[in-house]
Amino acid sequence: MSVTGKMLDTHPTGLGRVTREALVTCIDQVLECAQACTLCADACLAEEHMSELRRCIRTDLDCADVCNATARVLSRYGGDDADVVRDVLETCATVCLACGAECERHAKTHEHCAVCAEACRRCAEACRALLATLE
Repeated sequence: MSVTGKMLDTHPTGLGRVTREALVTCIDQVLECAQACTLCADACLAEEHMSELRRCIRTDLDCADVCNATARVLSRYGGDDADVVRDVLETCATVCLACGAECERHAKTHEHCAVCAEACRRCAEACRALLATLE
């Protein structure tokens, strides 16, 4: 069980309509994606032809910021802010798909981009799964 799951188990408030498993998975995935994007941006900066990766770097950093913000909003979710959570999840999924697509463009040349693209796809899926529990 992840730390996220343990913390939610000890939290005194309920989760509203959100399923615990979907919330835990989503928080864990957005944090993993933020880390992957940060590391990918740093790896891109270290590449010999870094100038060709500017868009990827910017997209990675934007995605990491959105994922970090999403994790923080979800970690404070008490079941009564469904509209805000819905908007944040939709934004996160959109940004992750864009970042994943950009990283995929470089995946054959840069393994870190391939790893990041996959993390972005998993994150978008987790956001959409959690969104489904809010509808």
